[in-house]
Amino acid sequence: MNFLEYETIILLKDYPNKNLKKGDLGVIIMIYSDPNEAYEVEFVDKKGHTKAQLSLLPHEIEKI
Repeated sequence: MNFLEYETIILLKDYPNKNLKKGDLGVIIMIYSDPNEAYEVEFVDKKGHTKAQLSLLPHEIEKI
């Protein structure tokens, strides 16, 4: 696995339906290994409220 739980990541593509843009920062809150490697990532606003939470594949995120 390329990423660790609670690691901060950068989003590599836009998700307009989730109001997320390439370059947004998120935190990995769960790691999946079956059936594929994937990561549950939480994105928060400036006040710390959850803006979006979604499962992403390794090629959709990058370490900072």
